[in-house]
Amino acid sequence: MTKLRLAIVGAGPAGIYAADILLKAERKFDVSIDLFEQLPAPYGLVRYGVAPDHPRIKGIITALREVLDRGDIRIFGNVRFGEDVTLEDLKRHYHAVIFATGAIRDTNLAIPGIEAEGSYGAADFVSWFDGHPDVPREWPLEAESVAVIGNGNVALDVSRMLAKHADDLLPTEVPDNVYRGLKASPVTDVHVFGRRGPAQVKFTPLELRELGELHDVDMVVYDEDFDYDDASKAAIASNKQVMVIDRVLQSWRKRDSVNNAGGTASRRLHLHFYAKPLEVLTDDAGRVSGFRWERTRPDGEGGVVGTGEIREVAVQAIYRAVGYFGSPLPGVPFDKRHGVIPNHEGQVLRKDSNERVPGVYATGWIKRGPVGLIGHTKSDAMETVRHIINDQGSWWQPVDPSEEAIPELLASRGVRWTDLEGWHRLDQHEVALGAPHERARVKVVPRDEMVAISRGE
Repeated sequence: MTKLRLAIVGAGPAGIYAADILLKAERKFDVSIDLFEQLPAPYGLVRYGVAPDHPRIKGIITALREVLDRGDIRIFGNVRFGEDVTLEDLKRHYHAVIFATGAIRDTNLAIPGIEAEGSYGAADFVSWFDGHPDVPREWPLEAESVAVIGNGNVALDVSRMLAKHADDLLPTEVPDNVYRGLKASPVTDVHVFGRRGPAQVKFTPLELRELGELHDVDMVVYDEDFDYDDASKAAIASNKQVMVIDRVLQSWRKRDSVNNAGGTASRRLHLHFYAKPLEVLTDDAGRVSGFRWERTRPDGEGGVVGTGEIREVAVQAIYRAVGYFGSPLPGVPFDKRHGVIPNHEGQVLRKDSNERVPGVYATGWIKRGPVGLIGHTKSDAMETVRHIINDQGSWWQPVDPSEEAIPELLASRGVRWTDLEGWHRLDQHEVALGAPHERARVKVVPRDEMVAISRGE
């Protein structure tokens, strides 16, 4: 019987689901899977891209953990593709590879002043508050008034973390350095801007509802944004999710804090709709001093057009949360325009000729772009895995597909990799750090420390 030795690069939900689906699939050959992850811990954006006060979403980790804990998938953490292990190495030791590396960079926002000091990408801020080992430990939280550009869940995560009082994060797994940074923040006002109207937002009702439950934070919405056109009314009437979002926003209009009148909280979170970003304003020192936007209006078809009315708000920091973008991988085709690996249903294609690249596959955000939730990731993986099973005739022919080859290769290169047992060690260590303080866990942040604990050094 043939045996498929498969490498998967990326141990987030996309990579783990692909491994699980292949192992459970009907096939005429045995399978042996190695997961490679550049971080010392698995789970990707579920560990490093979801705000720490979202335990419900963190529950996804439980399902991923069950897959890894079966013991039929090996994991090599703290291994960088392109440095510690290359595409040529994988061809030597495997029949195929799936790239499941996600998208972790911020999409650009091409407006004047966006590069000013005090202007940040949301992805970097999320990495900081989630304790990602490869970002600086400190974050400059000196602004009293902040603008967040975007109308998706990441914009809400960023806004909530900026507006929320640090002590209210203590029961979560917030890293200590993040708690201290947020505790010292002088912020009073967070302004969230979206180009379109309340009926066209991209966030989910759950995320929105959570904003209104923040302690000592007033929600501020503006009556002028709720003069709905027919397209918005139709969206609210026909889509349950949009209906719930409208209901939440309408309930905030009835609160005392609306339009800044009578609010009593020490912090305010403002939601501005119909606002097209025009410019980040700066002071003489090149620091963010304000945000300029154009008021838009509905075009009758679910889109917007400019009105020519220009507005400004004084802010000292700006966060752009307009989407994530994929990063190129050494030796792998890459579409710079869309930030994905070019592919047909997960079969990777050469960039210029659209010919298939044998043995190379993609799944998750690096395959389809950073859209969709966990459910999409599963169906995505199924499509890719189906092709791998059917493509047996074009698999690579490895020189040495033995199980021992990879540990020997990494050891010869001095790579301090971490394995599943190591992740259990780190996991238990973090949970133990949190227990005395009744916290879910306290994340270990420095990479060297993560690796040393994982390896029992």
